[in-house]
Amino acid sequence: MGHSAPLIQPIGGLADELRTLLGSDLLDIVEAHDEVTLVVARDALLSVATKLRDEAQYQQLMEIAGVDYLDRAERFEVVYHLLSVTRNHRLRVKVSATEATPVPSVTGLWPVAGWLEREVYDMYGVVFSGNSDLRRILTDYGFSGHPQRKDFPLTGYVEVRYSEEDKRVIYEPVKLAQDFRNFDFMSPWEGAEYVLPGDEKADDKNGGKA
Repeated sequence: MGHSAPLIQPIGGLADELRTLLGSDLLDIVEAHDEVTLVVARDALLSVATKLRDEAQYQQLMEIAGVDYLDRAERFEVVYHLLSVTRNHRLRVKVSATEATPVPSVTGLWPVAGWLEREVYDMYGVVFSGNSDLRRILTDYGFSGHPQRKDFPLTGYVEVRYSEEDKRVIYEPVKLAQDFRNFDFMSPWEGAEYVLPGDEKADDKNGGKA
């Protein structure tokens, strides 16, 4: 019985092929661990994606992800993961953006991008021009902010609860009461300094009962 083919097959000359295909729209190319990552100009994304789909045979869009690099001038990266079923190979494409610089939507090339772009918008606030249904998809309708940004507080800005008095769901500023919190990280099995309920009956000298 023969061995099955590897999931990703090395492709000789792929980097040179992509450089020739994409020209000046390609800002950088990285080859590592049998994977290829392309960094392309944001305004050229649609042209690049069309060439990769139709000419380089990367037919499927598998995922769109966001990354926040807080210290960069263009702090957000939008990362596209493409799959070629004929090459048996995956390709990563990256563009940079700010919250004020829209990224062209690829929904015209891959309709599945509609929900994927909405997720990046919801989590990071990146706007996709040309997406006709760009609205939140994971957070609540009244949610404030974008929770996967590096500067988003872990507690969020508001908390949601049902008000029996108002008979509806209400939003309130987050309140973290610390008055009655006692953080004790010692395990009772390692010798806590306090007396556990019931231990006051023990004989401290011989371990027996009082």
